[in-house]
Order: sequence, then C-alpha cells, then structure tokens
Amino acid sequence: MSGRLLGVDYGKKRIGLAVSDALGISARELAVLPSRGASQDFAAICDVALRERAVALVVGVPVNPNAPPGIVTQADIVRDWIARLRKATHLPVHEISEYLTSEEARTMARMLQRRAHEPIDDLAACVILQSFLDARSR
Repeated sequence: MSGRLLGVDYGKKRIGLAVSDALGISARELAVLPSRGASQDFAAICDVALRERAVALVVGVPVNPNAPPGIVTQADIVRDWIARLRKATHLPVHEISEYLTSEEARTMARMLQRRAHEPIDDLAACVILQSFLDARSR
C-alpha cells in the first residue's frame, strides 16, 4: 500500500489524528478533534482523510492483556466504533494495538514542551501510526 495514512486515536472526549508521509516512512501529529458522536466524528475523520489524501486509516485499539475474560473492555468499545467507522468510509481501516502509546505520547509532549493541560491525543495517534508503519516495513 502506497500513499498517506491517517492515524486515529479514538476517545470518548477527543479524537487524535496523525498523518504519514506519502512514502509511508514517518508519521506526524495532525489534529485533536472533539468527539461529537459517531456520525459527526466519522464525517470529520473522512473530511480530514480526503483533505490529506489518505489511502487508509489506522486506528489504535487499547488492548489490555490483563483484562479478565467476559468483561466489556475499552478495546471492545473501540472495536465496535471501528466497525461503524468501516461502514462510514470507503477507505480500508487497519487496527493496531495502542498498548503503552499514552506513555510514549506523554514523553513526546514533554520533549515538545507542551503544557500539562494540553491534549496529547494527536501525539498518541502519531505513536499509533508510526508503530503501524514500522511494523509494515519489517
């Protein structure tokens, strides 16, 4: 797959977005959108994907290896959201574990000297997308 990819970090309050370069080598943070409900969120994501000329979406799934069986987890909620996103877009939607991406995003925020109260969802999306790109290049 060649072309730009749009990374997505879904959250109930905010959605972080990142974009790759056209060669699929590196990711950069793009935006933090307020979450306004599935249909508005999907429309906003599709608008950004079109504007950025993305050929696919990469969504982080918060997998918790210690989650007890039989309990609905955040990963289940995100997978349900991804299933609805797939129906709202013609673009391929890839899933990747976002395990520990928040910690990496916090480290990036400190390096970029972001204020403590500023959202880091775009940085989390960047980590998610870069992880996908790195795994694909191996």
